[in-house]
Amino acid sequence: MSNVERDPVSTTCARGPEATEPALHRVEILTPRDVPLGGPRSMSVRRTLPQRARSFVGAWCFVDHYGPDDVARRGGMDLPPHPHTGLQTVTWLFDGEVEHRDSLGSHAYVRPGELNLMTGGRGICHSEVSTVRTTVLHGVQLWVALPNEHREAERDFQRYVPSPIRKDGAEIRVFLGSLLEAVSPVRTFTPLLGAELILEPGASLTLGVDAAFEHGLLVDEGGIELNGTALSPAQLGFLRPGIGSLTLRNTSPARARAVLLGGPPFEEEIVMWWNFIGRSHDDIVRARQDWEEQSERFGAVEGYAGERLPAPELPNATLAPRRNPPSS
Repeated sequence: MSNVERDPVSTTCARGPEATEPALHRVEILTPRDVPLGGPRSMSVRRTLPQRARSFVGAWCFVDHYGPDDVARRGGMDLPPHPHTGLQTVTWLFDGEVEHRDSLGSHAYVRPGELNLMTGGRGICHSEVSTVRTTVLHGVQLWVALPNEHREAERDFQRYVPSPIRKDGAEIRVFLGSLLEAVSPVRTFTPLLGAELILEPGASLTLGVDAAFEHGLLVDEGGIELNGTALSPAQLGFLRPGIGSLTLRNTSPARARAVLLGGPPFEEEIVMWWNFIGRSHDDIVRARQDWEEQSERFGAVEGYAGERLPAPELPNATLAPRRNPPSS
């Protein structure tokens, strides 16, 4: 899924209560905003990144969380062909099935526990449609900003099915980077960590992590304490670099599930609007014009039964770059 809202905006960050420990060890709590997406069948997502107070966790720059949605009642997903520049998209499902088609010629079915990563550097377009077999749709859509030296990378599509690791009442699937003994073979342009964690009731798990990374834990279901800070569903707990271990405890009577993200701080500024990432307002203007003119820059999606998605109007102002606030 992609940012096909009709009026892309930024918002402020809701932070957790102040703690007495040093900022290095403090878990910042980010809460999402609800965003309705466009297209023939509208659906709503909970967007945790970006926010005004935090744009990145490592190079992760966009976190949407959706479902569980009853497709019979809510209508499922039908996102027409739409463009991307300057990023990699990461699709991870908990329930349901989505048919993916892109202008590279890829045709894949996204299923729970299977990573689908698409690279749209200079330009790519794709469509996403939940299949007739889907009764419940539930998952996350994530974006990774490409560093400036790779922001015009060639189109690419990768699929990977990680094997689960079981440890201390938890089941872990590492889809990007490395954690415990698992190493994902998926190619990225900056070091990243991405993993799904399922904790049984009462389970407590300590993970050794790269102290050079920032980390974010997005809770999907249940209640989880991250290094002693309570997180509720749809909240993201953020930790700055300098911490070599994370302790997660399931405080709910049922299983809990979360997605762990990480990477070294992304020090570049980006301009992000709609489905485009660039380095200037003019980059975005050119990308939008190329899409509206059906330039070969983005190619075409074959096999989608419908029209491509038009770009929204640009705001009547210069788009400002974004970056993370200075470390305190």
